[in-house]
Amino acid sequence: MKRQLIAAVGVAAMVVGLAACGSDGKKDGDSKSSSTAADRYKGKTLKVWTMTGSAPKGWTDAVKTEFETTYPGSKVDFQTQEWTDIGPKVTAALSEGSVDVLELGNTQTAGYAATGGLLDLTKDKSALGGDAWAANQNEAAMLDGKQYAAPWWVSNRVVAYNKDLWAKAGLTAAPKTLDEFYGDLDKLKATEGVADPIYLPGQEWYTYFGLLTGEGGKIAKKDGDKWVGGLESPEAQKAFETYKKLQSYSVTGPKDKDEATPQQKDVFAKGNVGTMIALGWELPDPKDMPKDKIGFFPLPGKTADKPSGVFIGGSNLAIAAQSKNTDMAKDFLKIALNDKNEGLVAAAGNIPNRPALNSQLTGDFAQAAQAATAVGGITPNTPNWASVENKPNPIKDFLTAALQGGDYAATAKKYDDEIAKRLNEKN
Repeated sequence: MKRQLIAAVGVAAMVVGLAACGSDGKKDGDSKSSSTAADRYKGKTLKVWTMTGSAPKGWTDAVKTEFETTYPGSKVDFQTQEWTDIGPKVTAALSEGSVDVLELGNTQTAGYAATGGLLDLTKDKSALGGDAWAANQNEAAMLDGKQYAAPWWVSNRVVAYNKDLWAKAGLTAAPKTLDEFYGDLDKLKATEGVADPIYLPGQEWYTYFGLLTGEGGKIAKKDGDKWVGGLESPEAQKAFETYKKLQSYSVTGPKDKDEATPQQKDVFAKGNVGTMIALGWELPDPKDMPKDKIGFFPLPGKTADKPSGVFIGGSNLAIAAQSKNTDMAKDFLKIALNDKNEGLVAAAGNIPNRPALNSQLTGDFAQAAQAATAVGGITPNTPNWASVENKPNPIKDFLTAALQGGDYAATAKKYDDEIAKRLNEKN
C-alpha cells in the first residue's frame, strides 16, 4: 500500500469550535421507529470518507454490498479523499455534518475528538468488536479514557535489505539480535561496492521512537496535569546509544537530515546500500529495483525472543458527532470491521486491528512488520502532539545535536523543555 503515514499538523487549531456546533435535525436514533430491523435505513444514504491508497482492494465493494444487502433500500456512498491539505476539509465536514463516517490517521484522532468533532463510542466498543482489538492500536482511538474511533489497521517500519549485496557479503540468514545485526553490517562495510551498510540519516526519529518504546520508555508523559519530555530518562539514553551505533554505519546518511531528504527509497534504489529501515511505501519503484531483489526482517532486539520496538502508524474509523445517521453509522462500523472484512485488510498486507487475524497476513513485508507490532507504540495521545512535529521538530534537533557530540544530559534537558512547552500550550 502506497500511503504515507502522516501526523496531523495543527489539528487542534483547525478543529476549534466543533463542540459548539449544533445539529439542526433529528438523528436516526433520536426516535423510535416501527420499521423492521432490516429496512430501518431504507431510503437513507451513509456518506463515508476513506483516504487515497488506504482501503484495500475489494474492501470497499465488499463492505458496501454486505451493508446494502443487510439493510435493503440503504445506500453507502464511499468518497475517496486526498491526504494533502485534508485538515480544513475534515474540519468543515465535521462542523456541517456533511460526512457520517471517516478515516483518520491514528495520530490525528485525538485532535478531532478533543473539540467535539467525533462521536463518543465508549458504550458501543464491545458491540463493534472492540474486546478483540489490540490494546496498543486502540490507544490511538481513545482520549481521556473514552472511545472516539475504532482502530482499522496499522503498519510499521522493518529492515529492508538488498539481497544481492547480502549474498556478496556472504550473509545467508536474517539476524536474530542487534549484536548479530551489527556483525552483518560490519561484513557489508567490508564488501566491495557497498557505499552504506545501512542508510540511516540522523533525524529518522520514528526509528528512535521505536527503540525508546522497546526500552519501555516514553517520548513524553503526563506528570500530574502537566506533560514532561522523556529524553532525559535512562530508557531514552539506552535507546539513543542503539540509534547512535546503527547510525554510525550510515556512511552517506547526513546527521542533520531525515529519511525524506532525500527520499531514502531513491538512495536505496541506487543498488549500493545494504539495508534501510523503511515503511512499505518507502520501497523503490519496481522499475528501479525489482521486488524480488529486496528482503525484509524486523529490526532485531537485544535478545532473540523479542524484536526492537516500532512506531505503529495507521488509520482509525470514526463517526462524526454531527452526523444525522449515527445508528446507521454504528451498524456500518460493525460490518466494516467484522472478521471477514478486517480479514481483507490483513490479506492486503496491513496489520489488522485484532491479533487473531494476523494469520491472514500476506507478503514478506507484512510478515516482518507484524512480528514487531506487538511491541510497538504511538505518539502521546494529546491534541497538542502535532505542535511537537511542527518545524523545527525538537526530537529531530535533539538527535542531530546528540549525534554531533553534544553532552547527552544537557541536550536532552534542552529539548525535553521544548517538548513540554509545546505539549502544555493552551489553544
